[in-house]
Amino acid sequence: MDAAEIRDRVRRTNYVTWRRQGGWDPLVVTRAEGSTFWDSDGRAYLDFASQLVATNLGHGNQAVIEAIVAQARALPYAAPSFATEARGRLSEALDRVLPDGLDRYFFSTSGTEANEAALKIARVVTGRRRVISRRRSYHGATAASISVTGDPRRWPVEPVQQVPGTVFAPDCYCYRCPLGLTYPDCHTACAEVVDEMIRTTGDVAAMIVEPIVGTNGVIVPVPEYLPRLREITRRHGVLLIADEVMTGWGRTGAWFAVDHYGVTPDLLTTAKGITGAYVPLGLTATSPALHDAFADRYFPHGHTYEAHPLTLAPAVAAIGEYERLHLVERSRTEGAYLLERLRGIAERHVSVGEVRGRGLFAAVELVRDRATRAPFNTAEEKLAGRPLVVDKVVRAMASEGVYAFGWVSHLVVAPPLIIERAELDRGLEVLDRALVVADREVTGGTSG
Repeated sequence: MDAAEIRDRVRRTNYVTWRRQGGWDPLVVTRAEGSTFWDSDGRAYLDFASQLVATNLGHGNQAVIEAIVAQARALPYAAPSFATEARGRLSEALDRVLPDGLDRYFFSTSGTEANEAALKIARVVTGRRRVISRRRSYHGATAASISVTGDPRRWPVEPVQQVPGTVFAPDCYCYRCPLGLTYPDCHTACAEVVDEMIRTTGDVAAMIVEPIVGTNGVIVPVPEYLPRLREITRRHGVLLIADEVMTGWGRTGAWFAVDHYGVTPDLLTTAKGITGAYVPLGLTATSPALHDAFADRYFPHGHTYEAHPLTLAPAVAAIGEYERLHLVERSRTEGAYLLERLRGIAERHVSVGEVRGRGLFAAVELVRDRATRAPFNTAEEKLAGRPLVVDKVVRAMASEGVYAFGWVSHLVVAPPLIIERAELDRGLEVLDRALVVADREVTGGTSG
């Protein structure tokens, strides 16, 4: 097929995620290397979003590719009831990098499935039904995971697919405090509300959180927030689930975002960067106590591709590459540079309300009015398929060969952890120019 045939066939016959199907005109991607990918016309794009905050190792890492090939030759599949070398080696490698006390593993094929497993484990072990989540959250697309998702992707399926029992807590979002308070005088009221919710809701099995909110704005909590949640949940016997699908694998300048806060959850879920996204793998890691609860109890979960050897072998190689290339440390140092540059860019643009982030994981929040912090667009407008200002900025960046990721009214900046300083500078220069598009929406077309 030539590029036109590929595009036409895919558009006519495939579903595409999280959007109206009409009007989709996908780029045909043909190859990728390092922090760059190319389209069918041979045009190069700097990947400033790691695709979907997933290709942490960049594109074309040979160690991971060779692990996939070697495993495919040796043992491309084994049923979940068997032990394999890949399973043993990955379990050993995970012991090195996961927070202490999380050394029991269930392998799946996505972050959604990892969260589905975590929620089921929590409910079965505790015998309770309810889960506390947060309003600006995304945890997956299956029945239980979408039910604990706070963002608008839940809304269209809520009447038909929701698993009952979720209650939503306020976020630790100081720029738009849902309680109308100001840090530090608030005494972290957003965490204290959880204590009240557990006591008054009753029957709470778990609380699930993204330690640093992902798609919904890279919202970094204040230092005492997660430790306080850990204290509250532990005191009430409520399990704490950390969803590290986006924030894991060096993305925030630590192996996992909870490491920044000295917090060990009862369950940790992850995917994406565990293999650099070269093959689909999800992980649900738990404490030994939760694993022991099933010693003489039926474990009511599983699937055909659990612990698939072709997904496990590249994860072993990926962990080795994170270590060999010192990518966790690199994310930390380059992330500090990224934030410094973004703050300088923000000062030049009336459309930027706030920049925030940790490691190579940042967001640029766009506003119509800095004084009122009014966003350009809303979740309702996105679901309705209306034009979004952030999408105009993304298109402006693409026109200069930089691929960016926008959501409702903010940009997510999350390049591969291998990105070179010169590439980072180029992406930021393009972002700086593209933000003029949003500035003109504020000034009525007079900016720039």
